[in-house]
Amino acid sequence: MPEGDAVWRTARRLDRALTGAPLVHGDLRWPSLATADLRGATTLEVVSRGKHLLQRFDDGRTLHSHLRMDGRWRLDATAQQAAKPLRHHAIRAVLATERWTAVGWQLGMLDLVPTAEESSLVGHLGPDLLGADWDLEAALARLRAHPDTPLGAALLDQRNLAGLGTIYTAETLFCETQQPWQPVAEVPPSRLRAVVERARRLLDAGRAHGIPTTTRVRRRGQGLYVYGRAGRLCRRCGGTVLVEMIGEPPKDRMMFYCPMCQGPR
Repeated sequence: MPEGDAVWRTARRLDRALTGAPLVHGDLRWPSLATADLRGATTLEVVSRGKHLLQRFDDGRTLHSHLRMDGRWRLDATAQQAAKPLRHHAIRAVLATERWTAVGWQLGMLDLVPTAEESSLVGHLGPDLLGADWDLEAALARLRAHPDTPLGAALLDQRNLAGLGTIYTAETLFCETQQPWQPVAEVPPSRLRAVVERARRLLDAGRAHGIPTTTRVRRRGQGLYVYGRAGRLCRRCGGTVLVEMIGEPPKDRMMFYCPMCQGPR
C-alpha cells in the first residue's frame, strides 16, 4: 500500500496538472457515483491527508480517493489520451481538462461529498506526519491513550498519526532499535518521542527522493534495513530478519524486524 510520502507526491502531481482548469470530462466509475456530473467544475487544489487524497472543486464539492493496496492515479496529456481506449475494468475515474487527463486505476475508495463535510471521511485521522499542521504532542497523546497496544500496531493505526504503513513503521522501529511488540505504556516518553520524530524524518526523506530509502543507499535492493527481507541477514548485526503479524485480526499487518538488534518478541 502506498504510504504517506507516495500519496503526498501523487497529490502534488495532480494538483500541478489539474488546478485552475475546468473539467471537460468527468467519469466516475463507482456504483454510488455513476450519475455524478463533474464537467465544468474547476479544481481548486489537490491535497493529501495521510494516505487519503482530497480534490477540492470550486462548486463546493470534494472528490476523495484512497489507493489501498494497488491503486494509482496516472496522468497523460489529454491529446494523447484521447487516442487510447479507456474501457479497462480497473479504471475507476477519468478526469480531463483541455490539457491533462487523470485516470484513477484500481482505487480502493472513491467518494464525492460537500467540501464542508470532508471530516466525515478523514476526520478520524490523527495528525498528518507530512501535513503543514503536524502536531507532535497531539500524536504522542493519541499513542499514549492506548497504553496496552503494541507500539508497532499503534504506529500503524491511522487514528493516532496519519501516513505510516508497514514499510516506514518497520524501518523506523529498526532504526530506533525498538521492539515492535512492546506496549506503548512501557516505552519511555523520550523513546516514544524519538520513534515518532524518526518516522517523520524518514517519510519526509521519502517524499523528497521518491523512493523509501532508510539505509541511504539508493541501489536496487539495498535501500531498506528489514522490510521485505525476512530470512535474510540483518545489515547491522548479521542475524536473521524475521516477519510476524502484529495487531488484532482482521487489521493485523506484517512486521519485519531483527530480534537481535531490537529484542525478541
